[in-house]
Amino acid sequence: MKTDIHPDYHPVLFRDLASGKTILTRSTATSQKTETWEDGNEYPIIEVEISSESHPFYTGKQRIMDSAGRVERFNARFKNFGGKTSS
Repeated sequence: MKTDIHPDYHPVLFRDLASGKTILTRSTATSQKTETWEDGNEYPIIEVEISSESHPFYTGKQRIMDSAGRVERFNARFKNFGGKTSS
């Protein structure tokens, strides 16, 4: 293998903001923020919006994300779209 062509692959913490679960894995991603893990070592931490801990496909629970009524506004706006017009 060629030397010095691969990115730095190191331990990183990922925190799921939706569930609060934190996992330690290896990645090329990095962060300025750090946190001490259960083993006493300090690792960079990357916060993600969703992971397998909170995604509906993996949990089997559907979350309602439409708090602004977007679906209702869309349906009202396009209620007559594509309908036949009378002359």
